Amino acid sequence: MRFQLTEEQRALQAAVRDVVGRRLSAGPSWLVAQFPAPLNGTAGPGAYQPRLDRVLWRTLGELGLFSLRLPEADGGAGLGLPEAVLVFEEAGWALVPGPLVATHLAAGEVPGAAAGEVVVAAVDGRLVEWLAEADVVRPGAEGAVPLRSVDPLTPLHRVPAPSRTDPVAVLLTAAEQLGTATRVCESAVQHARTREQFGQPIGAFQAVKHLCAQMLVRVEVARAAVYAAAVTADPADIAAARLLADEAAVRGARDCLQVHGGMGFTWECEVQLHLKRAWVRAQRGGGTTESEELLAADLVA
Repeated sequence: MRFQLTEEQRALQAAVRDVVGRRLSAGPSWLVAQFPAPLNGTAGPGAYQPRLDRVLWRTLGELGLFSLRLPEADGGAGLGLPEAVLVFEEAGWALVPGPLVATHLAAGEVPGAAAGEVVVAAVDGRLVEWLAEADVVRPGAEGAVPLRSVDPLTPLHRVPAPSRTDPVAVLLTAAEQLGTATRVCESAVQHARTREQFGQPIGAFQAVKHLCAQMLVRVEVARAAVYAAAVTADPADIAAARLLADEAAVRGARDCLQVHGGMGFTWECEVQLHLKRAWVRAQRGGGTTESEELLAADLVA
């Protein structure tokens, strides 16, 4: 199966990267600015509550990220899953904060969601993101209990019982993970080329070469699986894509952090944010355990 993107799909990718790239070009400095309290360890518990950038959210709505799959008659673009996967891959690449998948899925049901005027936080599974803001729509999140999130840019709540996982939500999460895996691979290679030790770039050392090569292999394997699942929309294909994308994102971010060394753990470096976001996404509905069980059942059948 060939996955040669059309001109229109490449243009869509470029448009999304241009918007999120310009907005997030400041990297961690922009992201950390979303916090009302300084990240210096002096603020009390609960002070690190991020604020959702509503200007960016409305910009994404105007770009069509949320209404992408709505019929043209309903104000959408009338596109399909492959195009949505490409868009969410770019969002993951740029570390865009906010419940993107949940709002996208609610675009045809919750007024204002498609245009980015309303934020919808309820997601499939046990975890619900971004319930903290008072005006966020959160259907199906009764009895939610706040959690301490490993990713400070993604506040989390847990609901008592999981809802049915939407395969589209699983696939779009996999696309976000693919974007993260791509970004950290690029970051590791760039750092390996420029950072010098013992008079030569660290990329000249075999151990670093192997890390970067393994990251690239995981990215491309995950990319093929995610793109294929976007075409077939088969639940088993989506489960396999999700497992591969989660692995590529989490292991890739960990390896990227190793390439960066001690600086990879600091707030000045965005690598630690990619790793934390990958961890959080991996716990969403349709994550490792659920996808493994679905794939195993399909193989047995």
